[in-house]
Amino acid sequence: MQKKSFLTRVVYRYTHISLILRIFIGLVIGALLGIAVPKATAIGLFGTLFVSALKAIAPVLVFILVISSLANGQSKIDRRFGFVIFEYLFSTLMAALVAVGFSFAFPITLKLSGEAFSAESVPSDVAQVLENILTNMLTNPVTAISSGNYISILFWAVIFGILMKKLGSDPSKRLFSDLSDILSTTVKGVIHLAPFGIMGLVFTSVSENGVSIFSDYGMLILVLVASMATVALIVNPLIVFVALRKNPYPLVFRCIRESGITAFFTRSSAANIPVNMRLCERLGLDPDIYSVSIPLGSTINMDGAAVVITIMTLAAVHTLGISVSLPSAIVLSVLSTLAACGASGVAGGSLLLIPMACSLFGIPTNTAMQVVGIGFAISVIQDSMETALNSSGDVLFTAVAEYRSWQKRGKSLPTFLGGETKVDI
Repeated sequence: MQKKSFLTRVVYRYTHISLILRIFIGLVIGALLGIAVPKATAIGLFGTLFVSALKAIAPVLVFILVISSLANGQSKIDRRFGFVIFEYLFSTLMAALVAVGFSFAFPITLKLSGEAFSAESVPSDVAQVLENILTNMLTNPVTAISSGNYISILFWAVIFGILMKKLGSDPSKRLFSDLSDILSTTVKGVIHLAPFGIMGLVFTSVSENGVSIFSDYGMLILVLVASMATVALIVNPLIVFVALRKNPYPLVFRCIRESGITAFFTRSSAANIPVNMRLCERLGLDPDIYSVSIPLGSTINMDGAAVVITIMTLAAVHTLGISVSLPSAIVLSVLSTLAACGASGVAGGSLLLIPMACSLFGIPTNTAMQVVGIGFAISVIQDSMETALNSSGDVLFTAVAEYRSWQKRGKSLPTFLGGETKVDI
């Protein structure tokens, strides 16, 4: 038997250590280096390269995987997919209502002074948000892949996949199946490097921001974090329990642990798509469903965005002394839900929708843009928590729809939910 080389043994041992343990070690090392050697900016390059790799592979992965799933899949996109969409929208609305409750219980006053923060392409109303979605949907597919426009990527991939299933030859279908396997294997390799990427991202956050933001915007951060934690640990588990009638927390905690942690540091739902697809595979889910629901979730499942839009808007309202009735708060929740679905899956995407929500109370754009500026000031916390909530929810609700279908067909649930079906732990 040929003896394995030293490098092969090292790689083998590294890849067989729990990914969560490796990420935790990378997180601790990154934080310590950020405190000890904050000027060693080369360490942050690991984080930049990791996020860049995820963002580079994700659009191609989604495009090829959706086409391959539709062209080669035996099952069809059925009621499971409709239930996923319902969960996405309902949880986003509930998140906005939770944010209203926290805003009323803990009113926040902002320091709105100085020049307004400037930004381009700020939507003026929900109609414009919907118009932007429809316009983006019909973008040239090559341009969509290069720019990471997932609405358009999904649209064209679904069309090509359906047509290939009906008109494509077996060799062409096998080609897309092989490309899907190649890309999936590439993604697994990138995810194995996540501990180094997390180390670089944590180093950058600690070395550049420190703890100064807590002294300036501590109360605002606490309300945002508390609202998102309530959604993640109470609201979403309740939705899971109602759907499955099982203890929801094993599934909830697994999604937070294996999806939310990486999303927290990448701060991009789009960049976390490969991580989520890998998790769905490990959970034993149907690729015909999750290959579509996961990238779609990165666009419309925006619990965290709804929380941010609602709380930041009501903070501006309270600061300006504007009274808010219960009906107007409910209208704001619905508006935030619709607006959040149009938020881009990139860092800070939800913040540019705050002026639209502020317009509901007659707050001028210049003032609202100052609130946006505050949002960017705390984005190292706000956007990280928001993305972790959004992205982990993509997997959570996709899994719930799948396991609910299992129950209806008499199939046993996974062992971690009290069933007998074994999945990749």
